Amino acid sequence: MKLLLRHVMLFLVRLFGLPGALSAARTLHAHKQYVLDEPRILLVRPDHLGDLVLTTPIIQALRDTLPQAHITMLVGPWSSEIVARHPAIDRLITCPFPGFRRATQGPLDPYILLLRTAQQLQRGKYDIAINLRPDFWWGAALLYLARIPRRVGYAIAPGTPFLTEAIVFTNPEHASVSNLKLLSAGLQSLGHESLATPYTPDRYPARFTPKTEEAQWVAQKLQQAGIDADTPVVLLHPGSGAAVKLWRAEAWSECLRQLTALTAPTSVRVILTGSKSERPLLEEVAKGMTTSPLLITDATVGQLAALLKRANLVLGVDSGPLHLAVAQQTPTAQIFGPTDTRIFGPWGNAPQHRVINATQCCPGCPIIPCGRLDFRQEELAEHPCVRSVPTQTVVEAAYTLLSQTTSRQNM
Repeated sequence: MKLLLRHVMLFLVRLFGLPGALSAARTLHAHKQYVLDEPRILLVRPDHLGDLVLTTPIIQALRDTLPQAHITMLVGPWSSEIVARHPAIDRLITCPFPGFRRATQGPLDPYILLLRTAQQLQRGKYDIAINLRPDFWWGAALLYLARIPRRVGYAIAPGTPFLTEAIVFTNPEHASVSNLKLLSAGLQSLGHESLATPYTPDRYPARFTPKTEEAQWVAQKLQQAGIDADTPVVLLHPGSGAAVKLWRAEAWSECLRQLTALTAPTSVRVILTGSKSERPLLEEVAKGMTTSPLLITDATVGQLAALLKRANLVLGVDSGPLHLAVAQQTPTAQIFGPTDTRIFGPWGNAPQHRVINATQCCPGCPIIPCGRLDFRQEELAEHPCVRSVPTQTVVEAAYTLLSQTTSRQNM
């Protein structure tokens, strides 16, 4: 498959004339003094919910810097809701990017989709496009085939030849910082100054705002469960898109049992959230608790965000909903294993968040974090890094945060 990919890429380069593109890049570089104040800008991000939350800081930064720009974002349908309501976005386009869908594909399908999407984007007459995922060669080739004159991304093979502005990738650095660096390079390409540094969550926060009707849905849901507006709430979202990230269900049960005991006599209520397919996991956690939690598996992304905003504390593993919680400025305690917290850790006020890193290196993994998520079901038993995290470590982190956030309620 890798050999086929290489041949197809070479075919595309020869077909569309890469030397001409490189010549155009040199011409653009020579005319940077012409400032574009109302550019048509395309942002490309193929990833899932958490990555899109970490991308939102650049959207507002771009609008603040170029208020007259026309901003289009190309994202996967699986994460479009994160940016669809963002006030800085003028147009949203969805694309079923290859490599991000669980459905099987034919060997030529990614290239057919590449050409079709490039034709669609040509009609947008964009002045510049930014390929926001560092290692996404397909996105870099897409911008080239769409004949967008300025194409910004990271200098990572094999996508580099398709770009006019390829900047050096620093690894590891936080994903939001990487996005902001690319935007700065794009602004310079348009003749503007780069973004102010340092790149921090305070200056460039993540953003996702629940709607009024979503907050009302949450209020009604909690009222039906006997949870009033003053009741402290601990929300657990135990699921994740990768099974290797999951903690032990019985450990979550024990953690929540200890939290409710430690906070007595205050009546802390527990909410468990997840998708409908994750309900068996929630029920397993609930079965080990001494008090019945509220299980919610029918929330939309916006309703989930409103729930996360209502909570006093959110617990979970490395996942999109935990990034969404950080964007609501709700304290979180998060368990990380194979993913690097330096890249995907909470993008928010550091004292409000506790990251519990797995310390046990799995057999066959030379380092931790290993960065690998695509384990087959039969391999999971040999990769217990997250499952090995001690229960008491999570309890202590969660109780510290909960005590801080509920101090105004005299706990």
